[in-house]
Amino acid sequence: MTINAITLGKRVKQTVLAVAICVASSTSFAADLYVVSSGGFAAAYKQLAPGFEQKTGHKLISGWGPSMGDTKEAIPNRLNRGETIDVVIMVGDSLQRLIDQGKVSKTDHEVLALSRIGMAVKAGAPQPDISSVDALKTTLLNAKSIAYSDSASGVYLSTVLFKRLGIEEQLKGKARMIPGDPVGHIVARGDAEIGFQQMSELKPVTGIDIVGPLPDAAQQITAFSAGVVSNTAQPAAAKALVDYLSSPDVVDQIKRTGLDPAPHKAK
Repeated sequence: MTINAITLGKRVKQTVLAVAICVASSTSFAADLYVVSSGGFAAAYKQLAPGFEQKTGHKLISGWGPSMGDTKEAIPNRLNRGETIDVVIMVGDSLQRLIDQGKVSKTDHEVLALSRIGMAVKAGAPQPDISSVDALKTTLLNAKSIAYSDSASGVYLSTVLFKRLGIEEQLKGKARMIPGDPVGHIVARGDAEIGFQQMSELKPVTGIDIVGPLPDAAQQITAFSAGVVSNTAQPAAAKALVDYLSSPDVVDQIKRTGLDPAPHKAK
């Protein structure tokens, strides 16, 4: 064998080894990320997830649960049980409590979007007036049955708004909190005449008509945020997801799901 042949053989082996190292290296940086999102950001997350996976090579393993409440699916309860979760997406106030408890990173979290509460009726049913506070009050009093969620929007309605309108007592017996199940499904089945939940949670539901958001004077704007769980085994990949979801590049996709972009992300 000539020297040139030997040299060529060595170079081929070196090239093959370099390619193998690159493949192994890229594979080692690909992570499985366990993400749990509350319903308010779920539609946006489902649209954005494939783009993140394609861009980074990471795989997202997704779950769903409310930001608060007593159900086993609630995000705080999942963390308390020690479930493997790398990133949580939830109502900002609830995320802050997890940060205060040391369960979510104090630095790696971002506001993703703002959400408004809306009202829906069964598809084809008459749409009552909610264009003003007085009209909303009349609609609530006239409704035969009312459903609201067990998360931020429902807590606001049942503990703040109904009292502020002075109709808390009149609504007892016909207004109920729905644990776990999307309110839109309850309305679509005809189990409630009107239902209230985040606009972004009502929008994907078939079988309902969205009357619109609550009037501004009765509205509560809810921030949805993402945070890296403190004990994640994949901190870099988890932070990359939070950064991606809060990037100005995804604002338009977030808007299409019925959410408003966070103020510092608006175009």
